[in-house]
Parts: sequence; structure tokens; C-alpha cells
Amino acid sequence: MTDSPLVAPVVFQLGPVPITVPVLETCAVTVLLAGLAWGASAHLASRPSRWQSAVEILVLAIEKQLHDTMQCDPRPYLSLLGTLFLFLLTANLSGLFPGVTPPTAYIETAAALALVVFVSTHWFGIRRRGVAAYLRGYLEPRWFMLPLNVLSELTRTFSLMVRLFGNVMSGHFVIAIVLSLAGLLVPVPLMALELLTGIVQAYIFTVLSAVFIGAAVGSIEGG
Repeated sequence: MTDSPLVAPVVFQLGPVPITVPVLETCAVTVLLAGLAWGASAHLASRPSRWQSAVEILVLAIEKQLHDTMQCDPRPYLSLLGTLFLFLLTANLSGLFPGVTPPTAYIETAAALALVVFVSTHWFGIRRRGVAAYLRGYLEPRWFMLPLNVLSELTRTFSLMVRLFGNVMSGHFVIAIVLSLAGLLVPVPLMALELLTGIVQAYIFTVLSAVFIGAAVGSIEGG
């Protein structure tokens, strides 16, 4: 941990670009998930193995949750939201390993993920409804609501970032303090709580992202 959770420690410089700890951790999580995805899809069979069955159950569970949340066919958004959930779950739980700070406990990672959701929301909304119809949505219910609607877009993205960063960072920070003061065994209940927090935060971030995209494409309002 650094002195400030808002400042990520720099590992090395790549020209003028500083490569920080959360960047390397994010790359490690990405490589891990890519390797697992390749392994899960490399030997698919009509009679699935236990591993293939577990992966299929996970994908179907995510798809069902997205369908219930977005109230539409979730398959166009499954790749993005499913990957987002698995990345967040893995990144959040990486803090359970000694000496590892979750990349989501750094503000820059949470900001990058919130930015991905922000851009994706508008991309899907414009692709589904068209540019003119999508932009007209900011004038509803009256044209003078435009500034408030734009502000709402920005504040909800900021809230998404702060919620993820604050919860993951605070949990890991508390465990680090207790571990330094009380030894190895006392923080075990707190680690169980961090495990639960990591799962819940991955779920909440993904569901909120699905709500934002569903609102952008008009599926939630339309029922």
C-alpha cells in the first residue's frame, strides 16, 4: 500500500509513460482470464466434461441475470458485461493473496472501468436507437431538462467509480492494518468479509452497468 490510496506506486517507466502496480495487476488478471477462457473453449464437446459444464452453468447464470435486469435479449451485451463481471470478481478477490493489493483498490482502475461502461452505454444506445433518437432522449420530458440529464450521466458514472474503489480499498486497507497490529489469525474473519465484499461489488457494478445500457437502448422503459 502507498501512503495515499489515490496514488499508485510506479514500477518502471515505459518512455514517458509510468507503469504502475495496478496496471501490471490488471494485465495479470487479463492474461489469467484469457488463458482460462482459451482452456475452457479449446476442447468443447457435445458430451461436456465437468469443467465445460461448470463454465456453461456460469455463462447461463450471467445471461439469465442480465435478461432479468435489462428486460431484453442480453446476448448482444453478454460479452462485455460477462467479461466485466469475471474481471471484477477476479480482481477483487486477488487481494486475499498475501502482499497483493486488488487493482480495483486503486482509483485509476475503478475510473477506467467506469469509463468503459460510460462509453459502452452511449455506443449501444446510439447503435440501437440511432443518433437523433438517442440525443432526443436528453430533452425529455422537456428541453430545459438537458443540463440535468447530462449531469445525471456524469454523476452516475462518478458514483459507479467511487462505489467500487471505496468499498474494495477500504476492506483491503482495514485488513492490512489489523494484520500489522494483531498477527496472522485475527484478520481471518475480516478476510471472509472481504471475500463477500468482492463478490457483491462485482455483482453490483455489473448489474448497474446492465441497467445503464438497458436504459440507453430503451429496453427497461419499454418493459
